[in-house]
Amino acid sequence: MPSTPRHTRMSAALVVLTLSTLLGLQPITTDLYLSALPVLTQDLGASMAQAQLTLTALLLAFGASQLVWGPVSDRFGRRPVLLVGMVAYLLASVASALSPSMDLLIVWRTLQGVAMGAGVMCARAIVRDLYAPAQGATVMSKGLSGLGVIACLAAPVGGALTSAWSWHAALLALAVFGGAALALIAWRFEETLAHKDPRALQPRRMLRTWWLILRNAQFVAFSALSMASYGGLFTFLAASSFVYIRVLGFSTTQYGLTMFLNSFVYLLGTFACRRLVARFGVRRSVAIAGLFSLVGGASMLLLAWSGVVAGWAIMLPMAFFIFAHGIHQPCGQSGAVAPFPQAAGAASALNGFLMMLAAFATGQWLGTHMDGTVLPLATGMCFWSTLLALSAWTLVHRYGPVR
Repeated sequence: MPSTPRHTRMSAALVVLTLSTLLGLQPITTDLYLSALPVLTQDLGASMAQAQLTLTALLLAFGASQLVWGPVSDRFGRRPVLLVGMVAYLLASVASALSPSMDLLIVWRTLQGVAMGAGVMCARAIVRDLYAPAQGATVMSKGLSGLGVIACLAAPVGGALTSAWSWHAALLALAVFGGAALALIAWRFEETLAHKDPRALQPRRMLRTWWLILRNAQFVAFSALSMASYGGLFTFLAASSFVYIRVLGFSTTQYGLTMFLNSFVYLLGTFACRRLVARFGVRRSVAIAGLFSLVGGASMLLLAWSGVVAGWAIMLPMAFFIFAHGIHQPCGQSGAVAPFPQAAGAASALNGFLMMLAAFATGQWLGTHMDGTVLPLATGMCFWSTLLALSAWTLVHRYGPVR
């Protein structure tokens, strides 16, 4: 069990609640409106490529903004960055829900991604602020378990709101979550950064810090792991609503329930992560999860090539991948930041940026390859799961900590 966190009077439970809320910004912002995406596209008279841009632009802004938020948080602390970020998230969520055109929706979703970057980046940095590296993966897995609960609720709630009212209601729900996150930070969160770096924003210092981080073998190994894992997840997020609803004929409610099952399996994966790391250490845990990932991605593509077009042919392979995702992400995110106690914000930012770069590239590819079949989804999942397994079995095996 992790000890009481350092450098703060906050309880361990409050720290986990804060992490869950901040990390939960990502799945709720992406998953909750997925059920509404086909309806939204039709209502605003937009193309599928434009609809994909509401997701890819958000994630590119999310990744790029972390490169700024990270050094800023190392200079001024996590709390000021979180307050600014959550206010911006709340405003962007309201504006997104009221957007009269796809172009404006893309603009506001981009700002939402910038604001989301502040929350998720700080969450990773907070773990390094308060816990030693050996405890980081365990604490992160608890925060990501909370993320899993939020993800379980996001898609079904989004589907229900879209069916009962409209896509506007689904996007407005994000403002409610953003308001709750802002209240938690404003009233309960205490600064976790013990020593602010007054030179963190100097350009030469920033470039030197980023170069040192990128040269670190452990950072590269665990960033490759988290990139490939998130690349696979994003492939599914970006393509699944069109595949399930338009290709397989699922209703928005049925699609929401399918996403709930995925999130529940992911939640089980985060629980398994804590057991596996305690028993086998990080390297072996990641290697075991890599096998699950590869089975999921490869079987999905084989079924698609065989002409099997059915819900189970996507759901079952995805269950293997998403279970492993619940192991890879806590280990990957904490492992990438662990070597940099004095630059946790910058390391967290680079790790997040690389994940979102993979997601953006995936979104661009899907936008031009979605052809009304399950094959693009299955191909993307197999590609990322193969890279994920290779990263786990080579880079992490060589450079990752044993425990």
